[in-house]
Amino acid sequence: MSQLKSSSSERTSIHDMLKDAPPANENRSNVVAAVDTKPACPYSRSVPTGLSSCTSSPAILTPTTPTQNDDATVMKTSSRIENLKNWSISTYKCTKQLMFEKLGKSSRTVDTELEAQIEQLRETQRKYSNILRLSRALTSHFYHVVQTQHALGEAFSELAQKSPELQEEFLYNSETQRNLTKNGETLLGALNFFTSSVNTLCNKTIEDTLQSVRQYEAARIEYDAYRTDLESLMPKADGAVDFDEAQKNFEAHRQNFMKLRAEVTIKMKFLDENRIKVMHKQLLLFHNAISAYFSGNQAALEATLKQFNIKVKTPNSTFPSWLEQ
Repeated sequence: MSQLKSSSSERTSIHDMLKDAPPANENRSNVVAAVDTKPACPYSRSVPTGLSSCTSSPAILTPTTPTQNDDATVMKTSSRIENLKNWSISTYKCTKQLMFEKLGKSSRTVDTELEAQIEQLRETQRKYSNILRLSRALTSHFYHVVQTQHALGEAFSELAQKSPELQEEFLYNSETQRNLTKNGETLLGALNFFTSSVNTLCNKTIEDTLQSVRQYEAARIEYDAYRTDLESLMPKADGAVDFDEAQKNFEAHRQNFMKLRAEVTIKMKFLDENRIKVMHKQLLLFHNAISAYFSGNQAALEATLKQFNIKVKTPNSTFPSWLEQ
């Protein structure tokens, strides 16, 4: 009986609790309302009052003012434009000066002595270039002669072993061709040294001086162009800005012209001394080597190469081992 009473009391208490509970829709609305009332930023309480509350959108940076790199770029661009402008003006003036000189409408600065030396230097380069061309041809032809003599000596030696009846004659000729080959390789060393030295003198030393001559001639044209420009402004020169600018440009180009003229004069003097020294040595080598070879004087030929410190490289030679060194 006591168990039945307790169960009936539990039922009544459960029914009472269900009656007192609110409807399900009201619970859902309360939950949604509770969720909506929470702040979007979980850290909104820690944000100072002077700052705006955080939002879900990312922060956008505003563009900054031009930096020093931008200023440097602008300055570099303006400098290039200014250089292009000056180059265009100078090119126009020089072209105009050249045209007027050819038409006989403008005078040119002439240094008679220096221009005669320059013309003589160009003629010397042309003659030395011809010597270089002929010496290269001689070296090439003689190289093929030496190769042919070497092959002929090998053929005579092979036939001496296969022809007992003519063995002595073949051996004589084989030995002769081998000696000629050895002396020919020695002469080739002298010819290669001569050709290399003339090539250096003609295409490097003289060409370097002629490069300075071309710079001098270009400076002369610029000097005459700005001199003509200054002379055209002389009659109407009343302290004008154009006249001052023209005089300033004329003075700058005059100094450059005088500097290059002095440089060319010095270079040509040293070049002439160097040319005489080099060609004296090379012509002596060429004469002694050719004379010794065609006279059959092997000792004199080897002494000539030793005198000029020339090492002969034969086609069949090999590098010495480290024991021999």
